[in-house]
Amino acid sequence: MERTYQVCNRCVMDTSAKSIVFDSNGNCNFCEDFLGRLKKTIWKDQALKDKELTELIAAIKDAGKGKAYDCIVGVSGGVDSSWVLVKAIELGLRPLAVHMDNSWNSELAQNNITNLVRGLKVDLHTHVIDWPEYRGLMQAFFDADVTDVELLYDNALLGVNYETASKFGIKYILGGTNQATEGMKMPPGWNWWKYDGKNIKSISKIFKGPKIRTYPVVGTFDFVKNTFITKIKWISFPDYFDFKKADVLKLLVNNFGYRPYPYKHYESVFTRFFQGYLLPTKSKIDKRRVHLSSLIVTNQIDRSEALKTLENIPYPSEMELEEDKKYFLKKMGWSKEKLEDYVGRPSKNHTDYPSERQLWLNLLSIYKKLFR
Repeated sequence: MERTYQVCNRCVMDTSAKSIVFDSNGNCNFCEDFLGRLKKTIWKDQALKDKELTELIAAIKDAGKGKAYDCIVGVSGGVDSSWVLVKAIELGLRPLAVHMDNSWNSELAQNNITNLVRGLKVDLHTHVIDWPEYRGLMQAFFDADVTDVELLYDNALLGVNYETASKFGIKYILGGTNQATEGMKMPPGWNWWKYDGKNIKSISKIFKGPKIRTYPVVGTFDFVKNTFITKIKWISFPDYFDFKKADVLKLLVNNFGYRPYPYKHYESVFTRFFQGYLLPTKSKIDKRRVHLSSLIVTNQIDRSEALKTLENIPYPSEMELEEDKKYFLKKMGWSKEKLEDYVGRPSKNHTDYPSERQLWLNLLSIYKKLFR
């Protein structure tokens, strides 16, 4: 039986998230959970956060003594990671900027990265994944009809940063992930666990994808090795600050000639097309609801503003959508009919294919019993 449509009274999450539950006030479980976690992160006592930041910076500098760099900042060209690089320099750190190139960078993103690293005078390491290899992996994911095609990008991003940290003996990776602008949890089925290297390899094998050569795949045991043996720490750096998207964007624009994107994560042409067209059309998922809800709950935008945004398509314009559609078809070697067939097929769960998600959950359960 189909549910009656409902939107949360506090954020903009709605019944397109199948696991959503509303209380007697019409507020949803997603923003309620988010509020609880905010009290332990960005809303905790600022004096305590300042003390923790001072200790973190000291630890990073100490671990980096005698090395060319003391930390890594993964840069995509997006607002969050760009700000982290700026802040790292401001705090006297010696970061190595790391970028993963999967051949889908927008020209705007490339310009933003170039302006940033030149302005800050930092070194940039770029890992380029062979395009035929990456395209083959993407095609396998499309053939598998799994929801989270972006698992490929996110997993590679993790892999590149960990590999580079190991190569240079760096113990800290400063990420742009944060609670303030993206802390609300994705509903089950809207994305997939990012360390599922087995899922990537299995889907590629089943659907006759390429042999993995330049793609830096990572899995559960890679996480265990990097975290507990190599002891590399991945830090959500913005959580130590009063991180406001509007203020951060203004700083980047004024000081580094930064040019913003219409929506979160749209620095990649594919991410833009995936989140703006493929995902809403094929899977009825609009990730703007989660991103906007995070900003509402952290008092960075008004709910009325978010609702107005959602009245429009998740693209700057219909014309730009059509331009990206043509670019996607040409780059992937698809016909219009193939695209129509793809978006017309039902989505499948990643668990329909071999996965190491359960292994991760089992290890996590053991860890909690031993150390909590």
